[in-house]
Amino acid sequence: MRIDEFDYTLPEDLIAQRPSEKRDICRLMVLDMEEKSVDHKRFYDVLDYLHEGDCLVLNNSKVLPARLFGEKVGTGAKVEFLLIKRLEGDKWETMVRPGRRLKPGDSVAFGENFVAHILDYGEDGTRIVEFEYEGIFMERLEELGKMPLPPYIERESTLEDKDMYQTVYCKEEGSVAAPTAGLHFTEELLEQAQAKGVKLAYVTLHVGIGTFRPVKCENVEDHHMHFEEYFIDADTAAVINDTILSGGRIVSVGTTSTRTLESAAYLDEASGKYLVKSGADSTGIFIYPGYKFKIVEALITNFHLPKSTLLMLISALYDREEILKAYEIAVEEKYRFFSYGDAMMIQ
Repeated sequence: MRIDEFDYTLPEDLIAQRPSEKRDICRLMVLDMEEKSVDHKRFYDVLDYLHEGDCLVLNNSKVLPARLFGEKVGTGAKVEFLLIKRLEGDKWETMVRPGRRLKPGDSVAFGENFVAHILDYGEDGTRIVEFEYEGIFMERLEELGKMPLPPYIERESTLEDKDMYQTVYCKEEGSVAAPTAGLHFTEELLEQAQAKGVKLAYVTLHVGIGTFRPVKCENVEDHHMHFEEYFIDADTAAVINDTILSGGRIVSVGTTSTRTLESAAYLDEASGKYLVKSGADSTGIFIYPGYKFKIVEALITNFHLPKSTLLMLISALYDREEILKAYEIAVEEKYRFFSYGDAMMIQ
């Protein structure tokens, strides 16, 4: 398949620059795969499409305030860091800008007693750095760092983003981008879902920098996904598997939860059904049309970038042409797109 088959035209003014005033009042487009119908709702109406016995699977990864602004020691040159991945101890893989200014042996100061020393070059132009600081690292990062808003949000992050660019159920620190489908849920909405008999299951996949990287191959099959770490504990796997074995639906919240579930799938010989295994692993799974889903039956997601792997994933779950038709409708109806935008449910 060619990358051009996943393109669509999006007016810039439909790219959401700020979150909704309240998480669950954003719009919700509901696609019915059997009826091939499109309904327009508000996100709090998602309860009407969740049923007793369903299992809602959410990614509880927490976004780090991973963007740091500092000065090169000795020259005072302005430098920007984006922390990508903790390696060991106080060593991190980091994107730097402007890259030409920072070589092994250089140091960058971020506020008082918080310094990064450049140790080596990493992959794709990154740097391996080691931090020297006073106090507790995560507390200093909370003090000095800013939320790593994606590049299509054309403004500086604010205190509002430290709250709204996290899900209400975030727990495990490690992402450099939010699992955005979950941003629409409130604690009250999750409680109402449970009261209705919907099970909640939390997995962890730390969203990496690859989420910002475009597909550059003309042929989709030539694209290689970045690897991301995930974890499913034994109790969570049991809830998901019990749902599958009892005939309930697995409703995934976001593409990251979907990639986690599909990566952890295995064929259970006793039941003849696909279940998920618990434990920690990493995944570079690339889901595009032709892929046969093993676990996920319904998906809550946002509206994704043209030619993106996320658009390919939802096209694999439903149908590429039907998805592109839905996106055309979303543009006509002036839905808000991307991280802080509106939501879609495919069922």
